[in-house]
Amino acid sequence: MDTGPAIEMVTVPAGTVTLSDRRTRRSWPVDLAPYRLAAFPVTQSQYAQVTDERPSTARGERLPVEGVSWLDAIRFCNALSRREGLAPAYRLHADGEGAEWDASADGYRLPTEAEWEHACRAGTTGPRYGPLDEIAWYRGNAQGHVHDVGGKRSNAWGLYDMLGDVWEWCWDLYDAEVYGAYRVLRGGGWSDEHWSCRASVRRRSHPTFRIDDVGFRVARSPASRRRDSSD
Repeated sequence: MDTGPAIEMVTVPAGTVTLSDRRTRRSWPVDLAPYRLAAFPVTQSQYAQVTDERPSTARGERLPVEGVSWLDAIRFCNALSRREGLAPAYRLHADGEGAEWDASADGYRLPTEAEWEHACRAGTTGPRYGPLDEIAWYRGNAQGHVHDVGGKRSNAWGLYDMLGDVWEWCWDLYDAEVYGAYRVLRGGGWSDEHWSCRASVRRRSHPTFRIDDVGFRVARSPASRRRDSSD
């Protein structure tokens, strides 16, 4: 397992995922083209290599970076893209709360909420892709702290820590009419009860919010999709 500066990416196949919101009792299907998603949440080592910053409360090279806002994650994606000679995916708004996504860019980005859930499920239909203690760090087994990435079993597509350890920022607005700029968080964290560590659970927070159980992982669109979106 390589958790150094290089980001290990997994190709996620096309598919359809049905998202749901318990608050509004609404569900909606989303069709997805193939895309690439990081096998692990971004680690503190990777974040420091790109940004020269170490914002996390806990310290460890292979621990997931936490204490990062949605805006921090967006800036990291752009910085990593520039570092690798790729076109940045985002243009930040002057108000400091939002960004425009250039879908034709070949750089790193946050997964959409639908991409996150589709990848988390990895073809399964239940609340989790395996027994919780085998796949996730949560309140029942984390002993009150965050853990190194990759310490639990991956899902069938080779993605680790999709549930537990740290919540992960997604690109999407949660509900713009009700919550304004608030963005989606997925996956549950090390301090959460078992019911929060399910593939369908949605959480929201302001894009400037930082706390010690929130991190992120990066995605990229395949080359064919980037070409199509720029036509």
